[in-house]
Amino acid sequence: MRRACLALAATGMLLASAPAQAQTYDPNYPVCMQIYGPVGYFDCRYTSLEQCRYLAVGRSATCVVNPYFPGKRSKAPSRSRRAD
Repeated sequence: MRRACLALAATGMLLASAPAQAQTYDPNYPVCMQIYGPVGYFDCRYTSLEQCRYLAVGRSATCVVNPYFPGKRSKAPSRSRRAD
């Protein structure tokens, strides 16, 4: 009887656990703070590098540009070819 209760409890805990998110970066914000430590993670909720850096003071963290933010992308200047 004890094994059945333990198996039922273990199954219930597995089913009740929340699913993990696969994406580390939040595409809604252009800047993320990477926090270092035993459990490192990215906190993407900043609108500028200055805002992120201000809040990262005194922490073991770095501010990075979010590579998944769908903002404006600058185009490389195109070169015209000359016909000789």
